[in-house]
Amino acid sequence: MHTGTTEPTAPTAPTAPTGPTEPAEPAGPSAATYWTQLDSPLGTLLLTADPDGALTSLSVPGQKGGRTVLEGWRQDPGPFREAAAQLTAYLAGELKEFHLPLRTHGTAFRERVWAALDTIPYGATTTYGEIAARIGASRAAVRAVGGAIGANPLLIVRPCHRVIGADGSLTGYAGGLDRKIRLLTLEGVPVQDLA
Repeated sequence: MHTGTTEPTAPTAPTAPTGPTEPAEPAGPSAATYWTQLDSPLGTLLLTADPDGALTSLSVPGQKGGRTVLEGWRQDPGPFREAAAQLTAYLAGELKEFHLPLRTHGTAFRERVWAALDTIPYGATTTYGEIAARIGASRAAVRAVGGAIGANPLLIVRPCHRVIGADGSLTGYAGGLDRKIRLLTLEGVPVQDLA
């Protein structure tokens, strides 16, 4: 994890917990986090939003670094109606691009990596090295790019499932490799051709 330079600065990126270290909601006593759950073919999704209604996280059951409901959060499906409709349409193969207000809180480097995820087209894949190149990071930063992708707080919506290894392997996925395969298959990616 970097601060926006091309050289890694954060310690032990691969072993650091990814959820709690990058809060998905604004801090402060007046901040509120809204949440809801959505049944899906990938399991029950947990969605959170800030008071303005911007989606701040989307977690799947058993996700590495995924969110869990905290005391003080407000359960309210209201702010999530559009997100629920778009997710349902996407998972039914009827939507290829999300149009939702998103708000994440990460380091400048992570935010650049997450923004680069938004540029990967539906049904396409890219590599960690290609993401590093897109954000102007050095080849040495590929591991930090992987750490940032693994900490993506908005699974599915920010398509980190479209990132694969340089050798064509599927590599990991915070939501589980089986879900990555399902999402890529949904988008028409021939996963049997990936190592």
